[in-house]
Amino acid sequence: MDLWKLLLTLAVAGSSDALSGSDDTPAILGRASQSLQRVNPDLETNSSGKPKFTKCRSPELETFSCHWTDGVHHSLKSPGFVQLFYNRRSTQEWTQEWKECPDYVSAGENSCYFNSSYTSIWIPYCIKLTSNGGTVDQKCFSVEEIVQPDPPIGLNWTLLNISLTGIHADIQVRWEPPPNADVQKGWIVLEYELQYKEINETQWRMMDPVLSTSVPVYSLRLDKEYEVRVRSRQRNSEKYGEFSEVLYVTLPQMSPLACEEDFQFPWVLIIVFGIFGLTVILFLFIFSKQQRKES
Repeated sequence: MDLWKLLLTLAVAGSSDALSGSDDTPAILGRASQSLQRVNPDLETNSSGKPKFTKCRSPELETFSCHWTDGVHHSLKSPGFVQLFYNRRSTQEWTQEWKECPDYVSAGENSCYFNSSYTSIWIPYCIKLTSNGGTVDQKCFSVEEIVQPDPPIGLNWTLLNISLTGIHADIQVRWEPPPNADVQKGWIVLEYELQYKEINETQWRMMDPVLSTSVPVYSLRLDKEYEVRVRSRQRNSEKYGEFSEVLYVTLPQMSPLACEEDFQFPWVLIIVFGIFGLTVILFLFIFSKQQRKES
């Protein structure tokens, strides 16, 4: 009987511990959320509910647009609540007047578009977002600092040659500059980066940047298929634009004879070096035997 009382007492104590543990769960989740915010500062920024600039970009050094995040509060959803104002420096002086965004439509939602009439290079701009008359975000830049060109177009390739072994091939990849970039008159100078990989690979191989719109790619295996893509940036800039559409390269199949040669090539070297070694050993043996006879 005492044993049953003991078991009943333990069961009641265990259930009370579980109930008290459930009261601590919200506190534990709260501490975890705070830790997550410390690890990821974006969560803390987003929780403020204020609009914030995400990027400003000029595709061709003649126009630019700026984008921002929308607020999370319902009060920020009303049309016209968020406004963008800009100021730019003329000669050595900043203008006193802040002017409102000239075009809220052309670059999409939550954006401001500046056409060529409002764009000047080598002149600093300052922009700010306002909400209920108060500034919620602000940044300054020059147009040449935010150039990120559109993707190159019209990628194609031609076969240059096939190796004597019939195992590898060299190709030439060509493309056209972004249509809106005035590279012919030299208004903007672009350099290009080509990347390629086998279709079943995950890591892209990068080639050195070039100023031309074509580049050779060497030593591609004939029994593989490749993907090629190109992106561009303003010369002496670090910011690349988006990649072009992927170009698929399918090379001729490797001939059975080439596969056999590829497999037997090391054995030919071994045989040649083996014969040479045996010849040297035989020569030394005959030479030493002749020396003993003379002595």
